[in-house]
Amino acid sequence: MKKSRNFKKGKKNTRGSKLSLFQKADIKFSRVCPLSGKNAPILDYKNIKVLKKYVSETGRILPSRVTSVSLKKQKELARSIKRARLLALM
Repeated sequence: MKKSRNFKKGKKNTRGSKLSLFQKADIKFSRVCPLSGKNAPILDYKNIKVLKKYVSETGRILPSRVTSVSLKKQKELARSIKRARLLALM
């Protein structure tokens, strides 16, 4: 018995294909870092209101893919959150 398929071996299904979680999309959505640019809040361990936005309910630091924070600012953010925890501000 031969199974029928909509696509040939080694080629992508072009008609009616759905994107999976592991397949890269053709269109990339670029988001601007909310902690960079004009009117951006200052990242400091004393600025608790800003730091709480980037911490989950369980107390874990949210990843940059969720918050769309740049790599440089994510490192600063993590450092500030850890300092605030150490000083019992959070």
